[in-house]
Amino acid sequence: MIILAAYLAVMSSFAFIMMWADKRQAQARGPRIPEKRLWLVAVIGGGIGAYLGMMLFRHKTKHTNFRIGFFALALIQASLLVWIASQ
Repeated sequence: MIILAAYLAVMSSFAFIMMWADKRQAQARGPRIPEKRLWLVAVIGGGIGAYLGMMLFRHKTKHTNFRIGFFALALIQASLLVWIASQ
């Protein structure tokens, strides 16, 4: 159980950093991180970090699919963490 919680923490941190990096690249008009890659990291465990990064950096917030999708993934993954903590 602890391994799963650590995995979600690492993936969320990675997703958060990806959102920050993509926002910086967007501002600098540099090469961007593909949306498919952002989604992949969010789906495989980085939903919480992706959502927090999106809200903190105000990145991709105009895209409804990101707002709803990242929120749903964050909710599911946070629920999983709560379930793990209760075991």
